[in-house]
Amino acid sequence: MINGNNIIACKYSEAEASIFNASDPATGEQLAGSFSAANYLLVDQALMSASEAFKTYRTISAKRRAEFLRAIAYEIILLGDELVNRAMAESGLTKARLTGELGRTTGQLRMFASFLEEGSWVNAVIDKALPERLPLPRPDIRKMLLPIGPVVVFGASNFPLAFSVAGGDTASALASGCPVIVKAHPAHPGTSALVGQAISKAAISTGMPDGVFSLLFDNGYTVGAELVKHQQTKAVVFTGSFKGGMALVKLANERNVPIPVFTEMGSINPVILLPEVLKQRPEELATKYAASITLGAGQFCTNPGLILAVRSPGLDRFINGLLNSIEAIPSATMLTSGIWENYTLLSSQALAKPGLDLIGRSALLNSENVNQAVATVAKVSATIFMSDPKLSEEIFGPWSLVVECDDVAQLQRVIESLEGQLTATVMAEKEELPGYSSLLDALTYITGRIILNGVPTGVEVCAAMQHGGPFPATSDSRFTSVGTAAVYRFLRPVAWQDWDDSLLPPELQESNPLNIWRQVNNNWTKE
Repeated sequence: MINGNNIIACKYSEAEASIFNASDPATGEQLAGSFSAANYLLVDQALMSASEAFKTYRTISAKRRAEFLRAIAYEIILLGDELVNRAMAESGLTKARLTGELGRTTGQLRMFASFLEEGSWVNAVIDKALPERLPLPRPDIRKMLLPIGPVVVFGASNFPLAFSVAGGDTASALASGCPVIVKAHPAHPGTSALVGQAISKAAISTGMPDGVFSLLFDNGYTVGAELVKHQQTKAVVFTGSFKGGMALVKLANERNVPIPVFTEMGSINPVILLPEVLKQRPEELATKYAASITLGAGQFCTNPGLILAVRSPGLDRFINGLLNSIEAIPSATMLTSGIWENYTLLSSQALAKPGLDLIGRSALLNSENVNQAVATVAKVSATIFMSDPKLSEEIFGPWSLVVECDDVAQLQRVIESLEGQLTATVMAEKEELPGYSSLLDALTYITGRIILNGVPTGVEVCAAMQHGGPFPATSDSRFTSVGTAAVYRFLRPVAWQDWDDSLLPPELQESNPLNIWRQVNNNWTKE
């Protein structure tokens, strides 16, 4: 049976606490295993242990930290079907989806390990002294990035593996040299416990300090708030609703010493269908986007919730194709009853608005299971859309709204009226793109990633990925939560002036033959 004791400092810690259970979102049945909600004493123990561990962990070599990350991946792989089956039971997601997500989780752990060993992430910069410079000599100044301290990670509901206990946030924080305290998502505590145990085993087998990783459970909001307010917390990472993310930002700003909160709070991910592509292949686009809208019951932060186009016969054909495709897609289980209730409420409220017309809904309802999301697409004029700010808010689930514009000028005004987004997509024939330079430029102001002739669902894990966008998509658009650049959320620059070479960190010593890239007097060299 899966135990739910809180994993503190790589060890189990007993504490009197309220007990809760996980349930199967498809059937509503209670699952095996009970879980102990943490309290302030456990929060304090975890943060104090992490603070103590930081003194050692920040000095551990990149090579050894890379070994730790690879060991985590190895221990997770050993869990195999036990982990996938538990995640299926707690999330309602399919085995194929979770098997893929398991591969992404272990793959990004190994990716960060290789990134650590390559060395460029420290951004080492050396400006040598210029004693002969006039009118004043220049001192010797050298700069690099250092870890900031204990990081609190909130597990996400829609990715029980890749954005949870050992997901990209944990992997990037551990890679940067920061201890991690994870607050498990209450929807999948059993999955979290299994992965937490795997990280603990990896920490012990690679000789990491006690306190480098902790896992806390709670089925409410108390533990999360205490983690953010604790004086030893140096950064917070959250993926979830706008309301939840902003509550954490508020708590962090009310501290005596405010700290950064890196939130991903949702997006409607506009898709722009240009006229020529609608003329050439509207039915193909409809099939492609019906699949993207309903993928994973629409529970992706990059779900295409908004489709923009100029009124035309091609758009009419697209809408008809979208109707046929959506009606043929079965309903799907949502992650939790709360998420299902919110989706049902918000989609119903949207459809009740004057001027908004239903295009179509899934006609295949699985009535044997609960929390079934009915895929829904609707349409509205651009004029009405721009007059009602509520229509541009995210409806988390298999929902999308088609906005019909009178002309290209109105299409651009709709784009310029949108708030920050994670993605924006352009569907176009290559030859028509040069005629829309102003529209395309407008997209760069509202989003972190612009996609051409694809779908936004699916985020590649690589160095060039930018998974973040202007507020309210995230709380800080300068950073990404996916890809190797995610480590920079947990690092800060420190400069050393006029220090002897032998007293500097190894990455800044000219005499140390490190396998890293360094900028020396404005020239990048690999030592």
